[in-house]
Amino acid sequence: MHEPPKVTLKWLRSVIQGHFNYFAVPGNSRQLNQFSHEVICRWYKSLCRRSQRKKLTWAKFLSAIKGKLPSVSILHPYPHERFRAKYSK
Repeated sequence: MHEPPKVTLKWLRSVIQGHFNYFAVPGNSRQLNQFSHEVICRWYKSLCRRSQRKKLTWAKFLSAIKGKLPSVSILHPYPHERFRAKYSK
């Protein structure tokens, strides 16, 4: 909460990418979107608590972080494709 936003953004980018690297299996994109959205919402709320006045609007916040956090993409193939590549000769 007390770190500069650039440092927090770098850390959040690594957290979200690590989560995606592990959980990005086919059929899980809705949950990945939800996780990313929750992280963004909680970061916005913590940034708004830093001051007595609310200077940061949701629209301004989203435009500031647009393209700076990883987007959802499926990184792992279906299990039958993965096993076929591993065990076929």
